[in-house]
Amino acid sequence: MTENKARKKNAAAASADTDTAPMPVGRRSDRLRLRAAWMYHVEEMTQSAIADALGIGRVTVVRLLSDARNLHEVRITLSRAVSELTSLEMALERAFGIGEVIVAPVSSKDADPTRTIAAATGQFISEFLQPGMKIGVGWGKTLLQSLAFISDRQIPDISVVSLLGGIVKAKQYNPTEFAWQFSRLLQSECFLLPAPALVDSVETKHALIERCGLSEIFEVGRSLDAVLLSVGGMNPDATAYRFGYFSEQDRLELIKEGAVGDLLYFFYGLDGRLVDHPVNERVMAIPVESLAGAPNRILTSGGPSKIDAIIGAIRMVKPTVFITDEVTAASVLSAVGVPPSQLS
Repeated sequence: MTENKARKKNAAAASADTDTAPMPVGRRSDRLRLRAAWMYHVEEMTQSAIADALGIGRVTVVRLLSDARNLHEVRITLSRAVSELTSLEMALERAFGIGEVIVAPVSSKDADPTRTIAAATGQFISEFLQPGMKIGVGWGKTLLQSLAFISDRQIPDISVVSLLGGIVKAKQYNPTEFAWQFSRLLQSECFLLPAPALVDSVETKHALIERCGLSEIFEVGRSLDAVLLSVGGMNPDATAYRFGYFSEQDRLELIKEGAVGDLLYFFYGLDGRLVDHPVNERVMAIPVESLAGAPNRILTSGGPSKIDAIIGAIRMVKPTVFITDEVTAASVLSAVGVPPSQLS
């Protein structure tokens, strides 16, 4: 069949399609267009299969493919930079069953990816948030830097919930401070967890929750629409160890128990299960079960010291969106046995 006949056939089929959903705008539209082009021209999927895979109508697929050609994004193949990032994204989605992966480019394999990942995170969050949402937020360097890339616009009825207690020695990475700054950007309501991030015993934790009015915040944590999380590694200079809550002996004991990273001070292994260590019982944070139960789970992290931590976190909370950089993405895939030859 000639290209002209194929085009006419596609157009005729498109005219019979009843899809009337509006096209997405902004970055989401760009990403959707590139994904459709990749699936059609590289993976040789049919338009109907692409529509099913992306959850859109076939008319939308036809429009996306046409736009990709008109924008010169498709010639014989996708451009090298686009194809490499798209390949990494789709490989991660397949390897872990993630709904959407965003892989940000970096200037070199040795560059610090934090700023790049933060920019991608801020841009995604700006387009993701909708009126009426309750979003729980974690903390860390990546999330702090993402504030500079989040649109400071008022969204009606947004609630921001800090998922972790505060740090006694306040520094720039204080969890409650991040939640507060995030809510100020959005001009939204903010729920803070007014307790230390780590208490001295399980009894103290239960007393604070049951007798000091903290049960309300934990109840809110069970009904979140979305969570925004980052992970920490087990290296000595990781954020979790900068505030004096954990000693070097604690870190070594956690590693001995199989810990590969922490999420809200919950330490877990490569299999995504919490390790058997007393610290996990003393954390003043919304439980992992509540995080994993949120409909939208956004995980953002990267860096060579966090590969195992990222893999464990993905297995633990099963993110619906994962944001990272291209070097980390390739390293994660390699660590779970996806060779470079399978990225196309």
